[in-house]
Amino acid sequence: MPLLIRNANEVITLASEVEGPRMREAMGELAVQTNVDVLIEGDVIKMVAPFEEIQAAFPQLVERAEVIDATGKIMMPGLVDCHTHLVHGGTREHELNMRLNGKSYMEIMNAGGGIHYTTTKTKESSAEHLFAKTYEHLNDFLLHGITTVEAKSGYGLDWATEKKQLEVVKLLQEHHAVDLVSTFMGAHAVPKEYKGNEDAFVDLVINEMLPQVAAENLAEFNDVFCEKGVFTPAQSEKILEAGKKYGLIPKIHADEIEPYEGAELAAKVGAISAEHLLVASDEGIDAMAKSGTIAVLLPGTAFFLKAPYARGRLMVDRGVPVAISTDFNPGSSPTISLPFIQNLACMNMGMTMEEVLCATTINAAYAINRQDSIGTIEVGKKADLLLLNVPNFKQLQYFYGMNHTNTVVKNGKVVVKDGTLI
Repeated sequence: MPLLIRNANEVITLASEVEGPRMREAMGELAVQTNVDVLIEGDVIKMVAPFEEIQAAFPQLVERAEVIDATGKIMMPGLVDCHTHLVHGGTREHELNMRLNGKSYMEIMNAGGGIHYTTTKTKESSAEHLFAKTYEHLNDFLLHGITTVEAKSGYGLDWATEKKQLEVVKLLQEHHAVDLVSTFMGAHAVPKEYKGNEDAFVDLVINEMLPQVAAENLAEFNDVFCEKGVFTPAQSEKILEAGKKYGLIPKIHADEIEPYEGAELAAKVGAISAEHLLVASDEGIDAMAKSGTIAVLLPGTAFFLKAPYARGRLMVDRGVPVAISTDFNPGSSPTISLPFIQNLACMNMGMTMEEVLCATTINAAYAINRQDSIGTIEVGKKADLLLLNVPNFKQLQYFYGMNHTNTVVKNGKVVVKDGTLI
């Protein structure tokens, strides 16, 4: 049945003639429209126009359409969470208490906690358990208006567990409304048994894991944690270049804890995105601006680790296309609230109300190579839309820490109504 959404106070289309991800002033141009309705047929947007024009163009569709009255609400594209570690076993609330008592993230990791703790729990978990747990997380994402989620592996560090994570994502794609995008991250940490022999693990990732990821079509992207004590820039480059030979698009965890030329490496290898960038250098930021590499900033991680925030304002001003994401994971950002992440980006990274909406829609779509189908409200794109319980978009940041989601339309179907899954 066609769907017709009428009477929204504002329709934030983010439609633009700008080619590529939005940069500088373009990040603040939301293309807000009033007095327009949206007609949906099947899973795509059919028309965005005043009701009279829609009725004249498609009278039979309008006659058959289910009508949603959006009076008093705003409409915008479904949110895109372009960096998560979605599938994992266990939780790490005990580490929060350790950090509150002065332990650093790397101290906890080097003592066997951190990624290594989650790796153990993920190995111990059956695929069925991981599926059920992640399914519930995806329900929470959907309730917060997130309709597309990137999911990284990386809590295996051996092929069997990495494959298990990626296969769970593939199965969830078939059974859950949220669209999922897979990233292989076998190089998330160095296993304990490879300490002192890190190059051997790099070779294992390149020669054994990457070929199987490609052969079984389990991921679209290849990510690596370039950080002191994890993988060096040279090792990271080797892994990312190897992935490119198998058709995997490079991403990189860069400059999260110490400046380590990760942003520079992202530009060098032509990565689609560099992620974290809390302590990226000026040179690295400028290199990313020249290469067009998207900065995926994760203010929830800085908040949870009590770390310095990435220089989002500087990056926007220097022409880096910026996206923001939850970094949902059990150790450094256990949240699914992308609306709260928008709040943090405004309050702590100097980004504007308009920029954070761009950063969680069209720029986030670019960061996962989905810009042609999602991220804006335009004819021919997927009908992934939100109705929010505010009369104008500025209240999304003014009333912070709240979930304003009323209705979620995913692939042309209403999946959340009045804040409840249906």
